[in-house]
Amino acid sequence: MREIKTIIVDDEPLARRGLRQMLAPHSDLKVIGEARNGIEAISAIRSLHPDLIFLDVQMPEPDGFGVLREIEKSSMPLVVFVTAYDDFAVRAFDAHALDYLVKPIQESRFIAAVARVRERIRSNDAVAVSARLAALLEEQNRGAIKHRLVVPTSSGELLLDAAEIDWIEADDYYAAIHTNKRRHLIRESLSSLEDRLDAVQFVRTHRSAIVNIERVREVRNEGSEMLLVLRDGQRVPVSRRRRELLKQRLKL
Repeated sequence: MREIKTIIVDDEPLARRGLRQMLAPHSDLKVIGEARNGIEAISAIRSLHPDLIFLDVQMPEPDGFGVLREIEKSSMPLVVFVTAYDDFAVRAFDAHALDYLVKPIQESRFIAAVARVRERIRSNDAVAVSARLAALLEEQNRGAIKHRLVVPTSSGELLLDAAEIDWIEADDYYAAIHTNKRRHLIRESLSSLEDRLDAVQFVRTHRSAIVNIERVREVRNEGSEMLLVLRDGQRVPVSRRRRELLKQRLKL
């Protein structure tokens, strides 16, 4: 079987090392590069032209999905998603990407994914799989509406209806989702969440905040600053470049 050029993309060094170790016995899968974040991943895919990428979903901006949106259809490799939890977003991509792996990765599951890679390449179906993935990404870019988020908890997963969300703030590599005076952390970028949420209901007010416009009680101008006051009293800043859009959305 011909050599399958492979790139590993993950922001965690231990995760990249683990994937390399799992790939070591598979001599036909040659690791030609690694990337620690979305920007490095885009550059590596464009310059190295891999056949296959193991792609972490939850990374600093751009996240895994954001990376693929930047890749031209003609250069789209086979994709095996890697994620810390099996949420609905990954399941939605399952029919279009080649496969996905949930951390911690089980060896048997990894071997099955590698077998699918070989089967697709042997059957010359890799181009069709990549085209379906590219088409789905285009569909998401046209504004497909998502109504639920899956939040990992210490005991499992919390299915969170979007209507429950008051606002979302950036918190380092995480997003903090505020609902009824509770705070839930999810390892996803605000840009990714903005794409997944209903654009009619949610608006980006700042690079570090998304607000459910139904929760807005008051708009304040304090000096040169604009602030939103939510029903629970929370104050959320509005950046200058987003003010006009926000006024349109609130019909001010």
